[in-house]
Amino acid sequence: MTIYDISEKAGVSIATVSRVLNGSARVSPGTRKKVLEVIEACGYAPNASARGMGLRSLRTIGILCADSSDLFLAKAVYYLEQELTANGYESLLCCTGYHQEVRRSYMDLILSKKVDSIILVGSNFIGSTADENQYIREASAQVPIMLLNAACDAPNVYSILCDDAASMYEAATAMLDAGIRDILYLYNSLSYSGRKKLDGFAAAMRDHGVNGYEQLIYRYSGDPQQMRAVTNFVADAAVHSPAFHGVIASEDPLAIGAMKYAAQRGIQIPRDLSVIGYNNSMLASCCTPELTSVDNRLEAQCHQLVQTLLSVLGGEEMPRKSVFSGKLIRRGSTAF
Repeated sequence: MTIYDISEKAGVSIATVSRVLNGSARVSPGTRKKVLEVIEACGYAPNASARGMGLRSLRTIGILCADSSDLFLAKAVYYLEQELTANGYESLLCCTGYHQEVRRSYMDLILSKKVDSIILVGSNFIGSTADENQYIREASAQVPIMLLNAACDAPNVYSILCDDAASMYEAATAMLDAGIRDILYLYNSLSYSGRKKLDGFAAAMRDHGVNGYEQLIYRYSGDPQQMRAVTNFVADAAVHSPAFHGVIASEDPLAIGAMKYAAQRGIQIPRDLSVIGYNNSMLASCCTPELTSVDNRLEAQCHQLVQTLLSVLGGEEMPRKSVFSGKLIRRGSTAF
């Protein structure tokens, strides 16, 4: 018997059950009586050390990320830890890698620490099938699960993300409107976010009547932070694909690799080649010319995630999904 079973039998929300368990005054006497009757009838005994039941919080949040050396994930973990600390919470960090079974094991491990909630940092935690996401649903029966940069429709799961499809659509449209139609698209992952970005790029190309754009879509399957390997990959793509005068990458390191390829070949940026990255990371200002990139508002996402989490832990009803709009930050790698 879980808090979700109680909410279903009583015909009230999970937050209302949590408020009753917390002794909150923000519950009508009739509703409180109904919930308590269900609890008594079912013999429900909440775990006093689990914050999911709202009792004696340990004020500790579990954070799972795939790879703390990744620029995007590392920055996200930093923002989250800063926000949590400022609000009196400690955090436990586990780096899970990208394999499904390992992620499940780490989820079980962090749950065993009796944390108040778990934050999943990055879209690689979300699979494309219900079976792949079952471990998240199971964990959410114990504590609130917070997703950063991904979405999963399940009870007690809260998603904070950028609209990557719309943001990538905007970036591609900016290049297309500048008259550049032969665009090389580079991506690394088919994660939740990676799929949305690819969808946004493809939609922009279709809507602008560009035929054969699929021939210029390339997936780099290695570590995107290995610049020499990325540069060589772009060089190989240039040999085996139609000519291109624009590059759009799903993340900044891939875009930097394209710029290094251009420098090796004497291709002038942005005169001969325009380049757009994604995430607006520190790399965007560490190259010459500086990189035009999509700002997915990571800091704002992390702030919203923690504020949502605090409200949920306080027994408040909160939106299950918060979506931010990205913004194209124009710099010297594009002339438009």
